[in-house]
Amino acid sequence: MKSPHSTGPKGAARTGGAALGLLAWLAGILFFLPVAWMALTSFHSEADAATNPPSLAASLTLDGYRDFFGAGGGATPWPALTNSAVASVVSTLCVLLLAMPAAYALSIRPVKKWTDVLFFFLSTKMLPVVAGLLPIYLFAKNTGMLDNIWMLVILYTSMNLPIAVWMMQSFLAEVPVAVIEAARVDGARLPVLLTRIVAPISAPGIAATALICFIFSWNELLFARVLTGVVAQTAPVFLTGFITSQGLFLAKVCAASLVVSLPVLAAGFAAQDKLVQGLSLGAVK
Repeated sequence: MKSPHSTGPKGAARTGGAALGLLAWLAGILFFLPVAWMALTSFHSEADAATNPPSLAASLTLDGYRDFFGAGGGATPWPALTNSAVASVVSTLCVLLLAMPAAYALSIRPVKKWTDVLFFFLSTKMLPVVAGLLPIYLFAKNTGMLDNIWMLVILYTSMNLPIAVWMMQSFLAEVPVAVIEAARVDGARLPVLLTRIVAPISAPGIAATALICFIFSWNELLFARVLTGVVAQTAPVFLTGFITSQGLFLAKVCAASLVVSLPVLAAGFAAQDKLVQGLSLGAVK
């Protein structure tokens, strides 16, 4: 007589699920450890942060955060953080406003050879960023938009628009056509369809797209480094200023990195349910 705990199809499935769960936990811990180590180092003094091997039992201090926020007479990070917030939020809103009608045309009311159109959108991301750096710099210089935050807004919008259209096309393709046809019969025009019918149904996909565009804009460094100076300096550019010829102030850099990362982490945590729903939308029929 077989034991109730004997291996079988269900037992093997449970064992495989437990192994996958354990693997997922290990992968999550490996990804989280550098962030946790950075957070711990940010509360150490520069002398303790520079020890090799580092000491876990070192005394904690807020000196790194005080230095980052200019308590010691240094530059304040608030203008750079404000510039990053403006460039990221405004460009993300512009991307959503432009990507929604384009994705609607490519999914719910597809144009001819819509797959070729999608490939063209995606092909624009294949150009190396460095290859477009000089033409964009010359354009900004000749139009008087160097060190201008609105130049970054335009640039981030154009950079994120292709991937946003690509993502939202797959999300909007899951919207039931019958609902849209019923709204059309009732006299709803395109703006009403997009705002009151399509947007609520595809809200998880829109949230996932918005979050990814926000992260890309917030973390962008190369163009912000070349096209800005003092007025439009963003947070990543401000962060690079802590690496000087005098050395690397590890505790201060970790404190600055944690503060600069907080908006992205907060946005991801606030929209995590919508992000999971959006990224898995259409995966299971």
